Amino acid sequence: MSWLRTELWTAEVVYTGFGTPMLRGALAVQGGFVVGQGSLEELRARFPQAEVVHKGRALFPPPVNAHTHLDLSLLPRYQGPFSGFIPHVVAHRERRGLEGVRRGLEELQAAGTGAFGDIVFKDEVMDFLLGESPLPGVAFYEVFAPDPQDAEAVFARVRAKVEAWRRQEGRVRVGLSPHAPYSVSPPLLRKLAEYARAEGLPLMVHAGESPAEVAFLQRGEGPLAEVHRRFSRTPWTPPGLTPVRYLHALGVLGPHTTLVHGVHLDEEEVGILAESGTKVVLCPRSNAALEVGEAPLALYARHGVEVALGTDSRASSPDLDVKQEALFLWGKADPRLLVRALTRGGYRALGLPTPRLTRGTPLALVHSL
Repeated sequence: MSWLRTELWTAEVVYTGFGTPMLRGALAVQGGFVVGQGSLEELRARFPQAEVVHKGRALFPPPVNAHTHLDLSLLPRYQGPFSGFIPHVVAHRERRGLEGVRRGLEELQAAGTGAFGDIVFKDEVMDFLLGESPLPGVAFYEVFAPDPQDAEAVFARVRAKVEAWRRQEGRVRVGLSPHAPYSVSPPLLRKLAEYARAEGLPLMVHAGESPAEVAFLQRGEGPLAEVHRRFSRTPWTPPGLTPVRYLHALGVLGPHTTLVHGVHLDEEEVGILAESGTKVVLCPRSNAALEVGEAPLALYARHGVEVALGTDSRASSPDLDVKQEALFLWGKADPRLLVRALTRGGYRALGLPTPRLTRGTPLALVHSL
């Protein structure tokens, strides 16, 4: 592109970071910057000499990888039934740590990621992200404690750590991640949710990911029952509820909460998420690798649930490029929904402002599919 020549960049979907993604939109670009945005017809009238350049499926601001496990970046990739994934991670636990986090951050930057949400398993990783992350985001401290006898002690430890870490916040904020409905006891789930709400902490929970999770909560059956027995002295009494109804009953849902995966939900549950303001991060390539099914995109769209995209981890996905998640779903949903999920949905899930493509925006901040 000549330095002073104006071009009209267009794509199947053009999104400037606010409003509704456009199906016949365009960006006017000149001299390395955006100089106009709007419908292609409008910009053609404003810049009649400009060449129209087609840029593929979509143009948008820097994308958000709203769900990662960066410390798993050095693990071999697992593909197979969901029931084998946790044993796979445990078997390679010596590979978890700061080196994986550094490698993961490098990959996020190389993919042009604008912000990220990470599940933090080790204290040293939280210290590193708060002090040295080159990207903005939220580091969700993960809590795994299925025995209700441990609830008070675990909550006290977690609260003390979070309060200390919040004094170090800068580019990265601190959040909480009760791992899942099957791995955190009911009293602890309730306490963590109440604490997060009172303190304005973002909360992220894996939920509705697999049929095994539903079977465990409704009937106390399946492979997760064995996982629970390994880590809890207290026998499990199933609540007889699906994951979303269970979390709703415990007061976990709300505008401060984001569910990850959200594959196995019925329409009533999606309605509960919409009414409570709960957001959802979809990880479709990880779901495919773990053979758990596909999220109900049409239901989320119908009920207006805010949706974001994430890659999950290198242990279940081929890479950490969140744009590939949108491409994986292309053709399965309204492309405008996917582009919004890739950008504004992710920023909103993390509580961060969405960058906008306006007059004066450098072209380095314009991304494409």
